[in-house]
This record gives sequence, structure tokens and C-alpha cells, in this order.
Amino acid sequence: MRRRTFLAALPATALASTALAQSRAENPNRNRPDVHGGDRIDGATFASRSAAWGTNGAAATAHPLASLAALDILRLGGSAVDAAIAANAVLGLVEPIACGIGGDCFVMLWDPKTKKVEGLNGSGRSPQGLSLETVRSRAKNGLIPSYGAISVSVPGAVDAWWTLHQRYGKLPWKDLFAPAIAHAELGAPVSQNVAYYLGRSLVNFTKPGAGIEEVENFKKVWAIDGRTPREGEVFKNPALGRTYRQIAQNGREGFYGGEVAEAIERYFKRIGGWMTKADLANHHARWDPPHKVNYRGVDVWGLSPNSQGLATLQMLNIMETFDFKAMGFQSAAAIHHGVEAKRLAFEDRAKFYADPDFFKVPTEWLLSKEYARQRAKLISPSKILTPVHPGQAPSQGDTTYFTTSDSSGMMVSIIQSNYRGMGSGLSPDGLGFMFQNRGELFALTDGHANIYAPGKRPFQTIIPGFATKGAEPWLSFGVMGGDMQPQGQAQIISNMVDYGLGVQEAGDSPRWHHGGSSEPTGEAQQGIGVLNLETGVPEATRAALAQIGWKMAADPGGYGGYQAIERWPGRYAAATEMRKDGVALAY
Repeated sequence: MRRRTFLAALPATALASTALAQSRAENPNRNRPDVHGGDRIDGATFASRSAAWGTNGAAATAHPLASLAALDILRLGGSAVDAAIAANAVLGLVEPIACGIGGDCFVMLWDPKTKKVEGLNGSGRSPQGLSLETVRSRAKNGLIPSYGAISVSVPGAVDAWWTLHQRYGKLPWKDLFAPAIAHAELGAPVSQNVAYYLGRSLVNFTKPGAGIEEVENFKKVWAIDGRTPREGEVFKNPALGRTYRQIAQNGREGFYGGEVAEAIERYFKRIGGWMTKADLANHHARWDPPHKVNYRGVDVWGLSPNSQGLATLQMLNIMETFDFKAMGFQSAAAIHHGVEAKRLAFEDRAKFYADPDFFKVPTEWLLSKEYARQRAKLISPSKILTPVHPGQAPSQGDTTYFTTSDSSGMMVSIIQSNYRGMGSGLSPDGLGFMFQNRGELFALTDGHANIYAPGKRPFQTIIPGFATKGAEPWLSFGVMGGDMQPQGQAQIISNMVDYGLGVQEAGDSPRWHHGGSSEPTGEAQQGIGVLNLETGVPEATRAALAQIGWKMAADPGGYGGYQAIERWPGRYAAATEMRKDGVALAY
């Protein structure tokens, strides 16, 4: 298995990689605006490919090697959870610009034994030794900096994997890391999107005033000889391979205790940070029952705060009060009403979404159909609501998404991230990964639900998606990418439910992304914000939106990354994102 899966493509790719990267960069015709994709004989004309079908299992990830690893694990008799862990370990190596063991993880899955959607919150807390006063002293313009030790919270991914495996694993834990270790030690070609974002990370981390305590460790792993690898070049990370071996041999304690935890504590002491072995040892993921709303006969599920999972559900509740099918696919009316639903939901997100251990979130009220109807009445079909305010609650006492499924009927929807790009810019000595910068998402305003506190979980953008029909699983899906995630999830559901698109077509459809809403960090809304539209949105739609008053722009790379598995009787259909480097496979 290892030779077939891990080595076959390496020699030819290694020989051609430099020439390939150079020819891509120098091609003057690569961005011709008058050239569009080819024509498909069946399905939607804008679709990039058809879904991958299989009867035994499926995997859809943002990288071919991760999808291959997941399928190999399934074929060896592993569960969908085993496959997801193996895929995530590979992604931490081959997609470090989006995820890794220095980040957090959230999961929803269909348990075929209990016939329930289960949820897991694998997000870490702020260091106990880091006070609010210290954080405020490091703030810039009232906000926590994006980079450096002040932004680092405890990584939750490995413990989330361990917690999942303890309940749902079938293969030995150590076997799940074999694919990632092999790639780390032998090397794997760098994909297009990863090469691009690694280059941007080097610029961001090394520019004057970045505020990162040290960047030499980043350079040692990802920028040897002063540059990051180009597309097609073979990249090795033996330091991460050694860390994976510790985790494979020692389970959860291979990261949160022992040599790795000691190295992490030494590192933060050396650079003047705050995380300790005690912070790591005290971290534990939490099973968290998800919430649901019904959208035109489909139950759509979301995790509780501190995630932003409720935002998808709030958007859909508001959207359900309008006839999107009658408005028309990719019409100005449909986009306008969807954006207004987003703006209303995001004001609540900014005010109410926080760690429920520190703040009582009015979840039942936020997800009620009556509240959605009240909010929907604020939307006009011909003008933009401004300003947008959060609702008045009753009194109270960045990222990679991937999905797997197996022959038992289990479907795993999992998302894992370092947050902003690669994360904080800090890579511990000799361990080969980067710490997340999730701590950036705390607020610093007195009385705010999401205000920083030691041992508190920050507001989280990463959300897996799941939908059921009746008492059966239907769709395990997600759209990675910051505040795009609930916006993207709502568009996927609408594409499939309102317009009847297939699972691949729903992801290939042009997307919109609205920015400028209030944020859980305390940032105020920026007027009506900016509506970003992909180039595939029809010109007539753009003109009509401009007439309503929307300020529009293009945002290449800002429309998220989609993966999905749809359950049909006795079979699966897997879809992947044409905007990323991924592959969907089924067998």
C-alpha cells in the first residue's frame, strides 16, 4: 500500500517541478478574461466535473494525497473517523497554509448506531497565565494582533482526533499516521494553491512590524534557501514526521505531554510567550449536541457557540420566509435577499456568539422561526437595510474542510484550521508545525460576550455542515474560509433545495461573499459593506444589484473551499471544490 500510494508520482514530478513552476509564472495567456471553461455534454454548463460515486465509502478533501490516504484507510477496514484522522494528518503536511496540529478542530458526524447527528467541539482555550491587562497592552487600535504569541491559544486538533478515535475508531491509532509520516519523510509535490499561499505567508511573516517574536523556525521548515517551494516541487518536513511519530506511538499524550509538550513550553519561555505544559495537559475536546433548523423540509445542523454554526441556521431561517425558487437562480433578487439575511444574522453573531462557559448564549431565541420572521420583515426587495442592528435578546440569568463516509453509513463532517492563513507565524523548535492565531478573535471591550479571559475559548469561524432528511443522513458538507463559511453553507443548501442542483454543481455555482458586518472582536460594521461576486454571476444580475445600491467588487480566493458527500440509498456521491486543489474519491 505504501509504495503504490506514496511513491509512484515522486520521481517524474521532482525532475520537472522547477520548469513547471517557471513556465506557469511566465505564461502571458493564463488570465485571458474572454476565455471560459469548456462545455459539458450533461449536467450544469458551469459545472467543473461530475460527482464521484461509490457504494462502500467516499472522501472529499482539499488535496489528492489526503483523499487517497482516506480511501486507503477505508479499504483496510477503517471507519470514516479513521479515514478522517488519516486525511487530516496528511493535510497538516501538504496544506499547511490552512491547517495543522497547531490548530483547532470541529466535527459533526452521523452515527449509524444511534441514528443521530453528533457534534464535537475541539477548540482550545487561552493560556491561564495570560491576563486581560497584558493582552490589552499588546493591542493595536483596540484589537488583538494577528500574529505572534499574544494570538496563540491551545491547539485542539490532536485531542479531537483522539476523542473521535476512542469512540469510533476501528484501526489501531498508530496506523492512521503512516501516510502522513511517509509523505513528511519522503516528500510530496506542492500543489498550486498551497504554493501561492506559502509565498504570501513568507511575505506576511517577514515584513517589518509583523510583531512575530521569531520567524527563523518558519524559514527552516517552509522557506529553505530564502524562498518557499513552487508548484510541483517536492517538499519534505522530517520534523513534522518526528512529531507525528510521537503522537502515533503515545496517543493524545504524544502531543499534550512528554517530549512535545516540554518542547512547546521551552519554546514559549524562550520567546516570551505564555503557553505551558499545564495549559496543554488541561485541554479536552467536548461532545456538543448540535442544533438544527428545518429549511423547506431539510434539517440543517450547526454547532453551538463558541463556533459560528448558528449563523448558517439563522440565515436559512430568514431566507425560508422568501420564495427563492420564484426569484430565480443567480438572480439579483435571490442574491440581495441572501445578503440581507447574512447581514442580519452577522449582527447577532457579533453580539452573542461566545464561549458558553463564560456567557449564556440565547440560542433557542436566535434559532426560533418567530424571530426569523421578525428579522425578515426588515428586508426590502428594492433597497438596502442600513444600519443593521442585532436583535434584542430576552433577559438571560481561515482552514480546511473535508468529509468521509464508510460502508456502515457513518458520515464525518470535519473542519480544522490554524485560522488566518498559516496561523500565528510561530513554529516551535524542531516540531515542524505552526501555532494557530485564534486568540486574535477575542474582543477587548468591557461587557462584550466574547471579551478575552484566561482559560476561555475564543469565538471560532470554523464550522462543519450537516443536513438530514427525515431520520436519515443526506449531506455532509462544508465551505471553508473565515466569515465565508456560513454564507457559503447557506448558498449550497439553497442551490440544492431551491434550485435542484446536484452535489457537485451546487459547489461549482458562482458565489457571493459579503464583507463589512460587525465582528465578534468588537469591530463595527462598515456601512453597507462590500458585496463580492464571482465572475460567473450574470451581468444582468450585477446591473440590477448596482441599481439597488450595492457596492460590488471581485475577491479572488475569498469564496471559500467546498467539499461534500451526499447519501443516496446504498451509495454515496462525493464532490470537491474547483477553486482549490482537492479531489473527491469513492469506491
